[in-house]
Amino acid sequence: MKNLSLTGHDITIGSGHPLVVMAGMNVLEDRDLAMRICERLKSVCERLALPYVFKASFDKANRSSINSYRGPGLEEGLRILSDVKDAFGVPAVTDYHTPQQAAAVAEVAEIIQVPAFLCRQTDLVVAGAEAVLARGGWLHVKKAQFLAPWDCRNIVTKVAEVTGDKRNPTILCERGASFGYNNLVVDMLGIPAMKALDVPVTIDATHAVQLPGADPRTSGGSTGGRREGVSIIAQSAVAAGADGVFLEFHEEPDKALCDGPSCLDLDAAEPLLARLKSIHEIVSGR
Repeated sequence: MKNLSLTGHDITIGSGHPLVVMAGMNVLEDRDLAMRICERLKSVCERLALPYVFKASFDKANRSSINSYRGPGLEEGLRILSDVKDAFGVPAVTDYHTPQQAAAVAEVAEIIQVPAFLCRQTDLVVAGAEAVLARGGWLHVKKAQFLAPWDCRNIVTKVAEVTGDKRNPTILCERGASFGYNNLVVDMLGIPAMKALDVPVTIDATHAVQLPGADPRTSGGSTGGRREGVSIIAQSAVAAGADGVFLEFHEEPDKALCDGPSCLDLDAAEPLLARLKSIHEIVSGR
């Protein structure tokens, strides 16, 4: 499998390298909260000698209800992400939702993310590939809940058509598959199946525990989740060979404005990441 190095940062993802941590908050709520979460997670990762990327969305376009909180939007969201990066010297990952957004998002975020429901949208994938190719970034593609791991080959191929002989900047992300109504499951055999496509693979353990449209607090008006399953899925995926983890935290998870039932308390970050580091080192022989 080819490794990927992030331009401007001492971070490489892939075989023989430390577990990459993409972690932060689900959606930007306000600047001060983003600053506090990034500061805390960066400190944890520094103590554990794990490469850290701050994660937050400026818009959550696929909400269950039209009344659900979506975020500050493109302009304000990118401003907050830029402020966080400048304050703590870390790279950022955030998602984009239209081809027109790709270039602007890639100017701020070193890693731009294709949402799971949109990973088959050719124009979106191509625009993202062009944007990160111009800046030496990575394209983090969430595998759709309806897509088989080996069918991600078509996504990787689309990006390769853009990059040509240059290194393919794609990272695939496992986040569960739809299994009946209001439920997701993660097939850990999908991790090595996607790595066989010659790209690094991460696990989104936060969204993998979602119960889509099944939050009892809103009578199905938002997504529920099984917070207690995050660590189980993260540890299992790293044991299966994942090269990075994608996790969401909050100071008060039950008060998070988006996907609170799936995110972890900040106090859980250090013990969980320490376990994940140990598992990754055993699996990779480091």
